[in-house]
Amino acid sequence: MGIYEDRVLPRIVDLTCGMKAMDPRREQTCAGLHGRVVEIGFGSGRNVPFYPPGVKSVSAVEPADLGWRMAQQRVAAARVPVVRAGLDGQRLPFDDNTFDSALSTWTLCTIPDVRAALAELRRVLVPGGTFHFVEHGLAPDPKVQTWQNRLNPIQKKLAGGCHLNRDINALITDAGFEPREVSRFYEKAAPKFLGALSLGVAVSA
Repeated sequence: MGIYEDRVLPRIVDLTCGMKAMDPRREQTCAGLHGRVVEIGFGSGRNVPFYPPGVKSVSAVEPADLGWRMAQQRVAAARVPVVRAGLDGQRLPFDDNTFDSALSTWTLCTIPDVRAALAELRRVLVPGGTFHFVEHGLAPDPKVQTWQNRLNPIQKKLAGGCHLNRDINALITDAGFEPREVSRFYEKAAPKFLGALSLGVAVSA
């Protein structure tokens, strides 16, 4: 990773995704997590306070050393063991059928090979395991989509490869997950081109 990606971008992500307005979405997304959990894009650990009682352990996948260092206070306060267990969501260092649940919050937009990452999540989840996610992506309205497509090259350069126009629900379904309880809506606290969210749970077949 370059200096910007390792030393600067984690602070930008923590600032933008760490706003209090995001907390209700994090809480909604984490609801129902259970057993052994793998979290990709762990960042600075903003989800840790929202892990429900059913969680037994968390394996955190986070490429940025700075992000992991910024998470230490939250990790220390966690009521369950949280360990940094991987660096790359596209190549998870776990055996098949290892986890009961997986978690991703505003992460799938940035992973270079998002299809590989979703395939890896499905591989390491037990059959019937749950994938909990909240992601921004392709808006439902054509006019907003037009602006997303126009702004996407700029967004990728400024935000470490973040895409505005990935069809999150289609990607998850194409990876072999069965979406359940999925909501699509605009986050009021964000402009529409950035705030078209998908939040829900998908089951690994």
